[in-house]
Amino acid sequence: MAKNILSEIVEKRNEDIKNLGFTFGFDIPQERKRKIHPFLQEKGVILEVKRASPSKGDISPDLDSFKTAKIYSESGAKAISCLTEKNYFKGTLKDLMNVCKAVDEFEKETGKMPPAVLRKDFLTSVEDVEISFRAGADAILLIARILDEDLILKMAKKAENFGLSVLIEVRKEEDLKKLEIVMQNVNHKNILCGVNSRDLKDFSIDMLIPVKMFSKIKNISSDARITFESGILSSQCAEFVASLGFNAILLGEAAAKAPETAKLFTSAFENTPVNKNGEFWHKIVQKLNLKEKRPLVKICGITNVDDAIFATENGADFLGFIFYEKSKRNVDRKIVIEIKNELEQNYKNGKIKKMPLLVGVIVDIDSVETKNAKDLVEKNILDAIQVHTFESSVKFLSQEENRKIPHYCAVNVDSVQDIQKLDELNKLGEPRVLVDSKIQNQAENILVGGTGNQIPSEILFEIAKKYKIWIAGGITSQNINQLVSNFQAELVDLSSSLEDFPGVKNHQKIKEFFKAYDTFR
Repeated sequence: MAKNILSEIVEKRNEDIKNLGFTFGFDIPQERKRKIHPFLQEKGVILEVKRASPSKGDISPDLDSFKTAKIYSESGAKAISCLTEKNYFKGTLKDLMNVCKAVDEFEKETGKMPPAVLRKDFLTSVEDVEISFRAGADAILLIARILDEDLILKMAKKAENFGLSVLIEVRKEEDLKKLEIVMQNVNHKNILCGVNSRDLKDFSIDMLIPVKMFSKIKNISSDARITFESGILSSQCAEFVASLGFNAILLGEAAAKAPETAKLFTSAFENTPVNKNGEFWHKIVQKLNLKEKRPLVKICGITNVDDAIFATENGADFLGFIFYEKSKRNVDRKIVIEIKNELEQNYKNGKIKKMPLLVGVIVDIDSVETKNAKDLVEKNILDAIQVHTFESSVKFLSQEENRKIPHYCAVNVDSVQDIQKLDELNKLGEPRVLVDSKIQNQAENILVGGTGNQIPSEILFEIAKKYKIWIAGGITSQNINQLVSNFQAELVDLSSSLEDFPGVKNHQKIKEFFKAYDTFR
């Protein structure tokens, strides 16, 4: 049976409470000594006082909680999260009290509103709430996954009675019912919803989990304030999360390792509005939610209206158009406009049941073709851009204006070492990266797919340990079910396996593919 870290943490914490009590042996004031500060009533960043974690081990073992909280306050943090769990995170209630002293000193010295203080721990009782209040916390974390409906409501009501706020962390469908019960019974000004991109069972990260939960939380209450938790390792990543419409981010490892860089994160998040790239990823999530366990399908290398209509009629979620002069599938912008118009007309008259997302694939960032693709996105002809090759992706993402354009990246892989490219793009805020096969000494004209070659299974297994699989290269009606079964592929991208020759699709092969695809559940 796989190790369940969350269960271990809770079990050890309960043992400590039996031996030391809810104060864990620390001298906690009998009465609260500081006023309560409002918790994240406006958009902002929660910076975390954190020495270690189960996934990373020691992060900042010599961290001074008082000094770190002062730096965070000066960096513009709207709130400070303080870990008080000792076995895995090496935090204490003493740290919490030190953080409270630091933010109060900041307020006294500057006259500015200080950050609110969140006690972050694996709290499981109403007694924990009272201790948190007396120790000075302005808010507490309630993890829905470890609390039943009655207990989470009792703890939230107790917090409300003390004037404290709660950050209710949800991640799965069953957590939403608990959130709904609390929101029906507790003043919403005392509630912040949090979605952890990290699975506390095995500490893996999926940056789209908070996005998947976003609309579901808003369905519970349109005024819900939502925090994106974990996995933010760069200011570009903070920028991406802001583009999605989140009210707050909780930043742990990156800030704890280098508190002096915190200002970069707070500035990036607070100064980035919702944009087209964020809206694009919400569209992706909506499509994923509808597909259940089956992958999204992209048919790439489209060059004519007939193929576009036929692929869409049979179930394509995306159509890809190559904007690269060295590709045999390079397409003129006029054709793309014609295809978009025909698709919309067929959608209006009911011939096709859904509009696919149209994606322009680029390689040379400085080319006329890329300029055309970006212009078509601006004019809402294309829905997004696929930036092909790691080098082009890094160059594309280095420009702030490009990061606002709806996009995702694609890299060619032929070794386990290439997974580092996915790591780097993920760190820059890319929630998914398409992996494509690679041939040594391949010609320029097949850099953007159409090789017919598959990525070796051993590499895909390693990628699947860390990331959801978006895959291109050698996908056919014969291997689609295997790819889904073995690697839980979330998106498959086909081109040459459906062609008679480059740029011209074989409609019978398209039919055969979707027939095989439809048998998989």
